Amino acid sequence: MKRSRLGRIWPNATAIVLAIGFVFPVYWMFNTALKPTGDILTEDPVWFPSHLTFEHFDTAINAPNFWTLVRNSLTVTIVAVALSLLIALSASFAIARMRFKGRRGVILVFMIAQMAPWEVMVIAIYMLVRDADMLNSLVPLTIFYMVMVLPLTILTLRNYIAAVPKELEESAMVDGCSRVQAFRKVIFPLLAPGLMATSLFGFITAWNEFPMVLILNKEDHAQTLPVWLYSFQTNFGNDWGATMAASTLFALPILILFLFLQRRAVGGLTSGAVKG
Repeated sequence: MKRSRLGRIWPNATAIVLAIGFVFPVYWMFNTALKPTGDILTEDPVWFPSHLTFEHFDTAINAPNFWTLVRNSLTVTIVAVALSLLIALSASFAIARMRFKGRRGVILVFMIAQMAPWEVMVIAIYMLVRDADMLNSLVPLTIFYMVMVLPLTILTLRNYIAAVPKELEESAMVDGCSRVQAFRKVIFPLLAPGLMATSLFGFITAWNEFPMVLILNKEDHAQTLPVWLYSFQTNFGNDWGATMAASTLFALPILILFLFLQRRAVGGLTSGAVKG
């Protein structure tokens, strides 16, 4: 009885400690963003603000080019994720359902591309974009962000499609559906968890990407929020409240998206990793 209780207690205690370790920095970021300056610049930490203030958020929102960079980040991220899903649906279906020469090699290439450190290719990418006269444009960013998230999207969706019994697709085709209709009406609805998981991963990857935009887009109006956040402290000195407010505004879309898709996204990544 004691062993069984101990076996239940230590995993839960470990999970609680880890949860506190992960959640505390997020709490402190929000807490500092909502504190008055007097509560921030104290020798002893103030765990709960004496009163809430949105003054720091006002400073961050009114920073130069903030809304322009929000629009840039949302545009390149959403378009890149949408394009990667569109391409990955076709590619993953071909890999999962069709047998062709070099199929295993294609899968291996996607795995190698997923492991490749993109930072070492920044110089080559810069030269390509420069020669195409597309520096300070959102189009190259969107294309390269799409390429960055495409390998994992294809591999994850391929496992989901492979897990769908072929008999369902064949039954739909016997009933008069074409292969495209069978995919749209039978397979596609079963891919919802995988689509959510890969969409969340792609959104986080593209939203947080920093080196590419720093090299390709030097003009202030053509940059994205990660560069703005990097330069924020330089522009505002030691205004920690405004810095934490800017960090909160940057993290908020990801937190909202994750909380909205949490259950299906985590289950989608887990299922996609073991099926097929």
